[in-house]
Amino acid sequence: MGAVRKFFDFLYVLAGVLAALCLIAILSLIVAQMIARWTGEIFPGAPNYAGYAMAAASFLAFANALKRGAHIRVSILLNAVPPGPKRLLEIWCFALAAAIAWYFTYYAYWFVYWSWKFKEVSQGQDAIHLWIPQSVMVLGGGLMAIALTDNLIQVVIKGEHRIVRDLVDQSHGE
Repeated sequence: MGAVRKFFDFLYVLAGVLAALCLIAILSLIVAQMIARWTGEIFPGAPNYAGYAMAAASFLAFANALKRGAHIRVSILLNAVPPGPKRLLEIWCFALAAAIAWYFTYYAYWFVYWSWKFKEVSQGQDAIHLWIPQSVMVLGGGLMAIALTDNLIQVVIKGEHRIVRDLVDQSHGE
């Protein structure tokens, strides 16, 4: 089980790194488009590529953010109940969230499949095949579903989730 745990943790961190690279790509695209405007050149598709990178950054960051405790999680009720009901509430929350994430991933896959099958292209000047940026949505949604299922299994078996709160990232208002 230790090898599987390390593999999942590696996947979550890798997805977070890829999300950070997407943010750098957004910055680079914006700067390149600004330079192109200043020099009188045209950078076709730059806004579209920045949008694709923004969506990729969002979806790829989901699993890593969950692992690090960066998602908004209302824990007032969970902190107020005794350990027994708290465990049941956490099981219910993770089960519901995992079911929704798997449902989303399933239909996102078919969305990408039909975009690929019908050879859909973007409306911009670049006319990129839409299944390429859409496939990151499936990847990120799948990683989020795996992370939620991972936490659900941990709560069921061990009684506690694997969300690690990063105190440096937390606000002082909590």
